[in-house]
Amino acid sequence: MLVNFLSERKTISYADWLTQMCFTYALGNSGCLLAVMASDCYVAICDPFHSVTSMSHRLCVLLVAFSHSVPHLCSLLHTLLLNLLTFCDLSPQMKLSCSPTFVNEIVVITEGAIVLVTPFLCIAVSYIRILVTVLKIPSASGKHKAFSTCGSHFTMVALFYGSIVYVYLQPVSTYTVKDHIATIVYTVLSSMLNPFIYSLRNKDLKQALRKLISRWSS
Repeated sequence: MLVNFLSERKTISYADWLTQMCFTYALGNSGCLLAVMASDCYVAICDPFHSVTSMSHRLCVLLVAFSHSVPHLCSLLHTLLLNLLTFCDLSPQMKLSCSPTFVNEIVVITEGAIVLVTPFLCIAVSYIRILVTVLKIPSASGKHKAFSTCGSHFTMVALFYGSIVYVYLQPVSTYTVKDHIATIVYTVLSSMLNPFIYSLRNKDLKQALRKLISRWSS
């Protein structure tokens, strides 16, 4: 995206476009990784005394490998289907295709429901269990500490799922130019905000943020 901003040449070859689509979809579909992180938060809060044994190094490696391999396999499937069309993309450019896109739409909706909804259900179950556990903590400081542990992750989940579900779990015929904003949220904005959101627990960053807000308000 940055190269495209700076370059005077705005065209891309068909092979480069397919490669770009494959990596964009694979790296952008981080629902499985968010589900793994939610499970880690659940173990850390709900079962802290067994967190080391429950989330062993071997299990962590397997979970991370699984959460990265599934999006890449799904991305490869979509890329192969895209190559069969005359000219298309997942949702935005599929509308521009000169050939029938019925199979592609069915795969996008079906695979999207599985790859997006399944991790989301795991995240929802984890957070429900976390909420029940946190509400049982008697002290307010204990509750605040528990919520701050998973607050950053919950923010990323809301940004990611709120935008990606809006874009891809709808028929291609209803896709409009306004939906580009939602696409930017999960492809660009969430990646840019990642370091900032996960650093909100840092005291120095909080202090600098308060100074910046007070300077703007004054």
